[in-house]
Amino acid sequence: MNKTLLALYGLKWNPFSPELPIEALYVAPPVDNFYWRVEQGLVREGGFALISGEPGTGKSVVLRLLAHRLGQLHDLSVGAMTHPSSHLADFYREMGDLFGVELKPHNRWGGFKTLRERWLAHLDSTLMRPVLLIDEAQEMHPSVLNELRLLSSAQFDSRHLLSVVFAGDGRFNTK
Repeated sequence: MNKTLLALYGLKWNPFSPELPIEALYVAPPVDNFYWRVEQGLVREGGFALISGEPGTGKSVVLRLLAHRLGQLHDLSVGAMTHPSSHLADFYREMGDLFGVELKPHNRWGGFKTLRERWLAHLDSTLMRPVLLIDEAQEMHPSVLNELRLLSSAQFDSRHLLSVVFAGDGRFNTK
């Protein structure tokens, strides 16, 4: 869109650009309520949340806004998975990168243990669970989903070590 056309409609940015700045995005009340529930509940209690909808309905935008909002919370560790279709070895490599832990993909037990220790230390020092954001979650392999479930809980599933927000289309619901 050219500047004349933007000025004609009183727009500062092209509303159809995928690179629209955060401050130019509209946050609907239900989305704002979701952010509040993530900040007040999921970050403090842990667990999983899901943003689901048809392609083009704004799931990725909601994740982008959520990442920005969570990034403003003091001492909260937030990671965004960039390759959800990876297999277990690459999943562990990416988790190590996201949470600042050097992991060896051939030693899954060592990676499992090190990540959990990092998250427990974060939880003990901040009283907030680290957050993992996963866009296009329908592309995740079932073995990676299962590993993430096992990795994120302790004490026979009674204590959550990580908060995970998935965004995916209807295929994720069936998975």
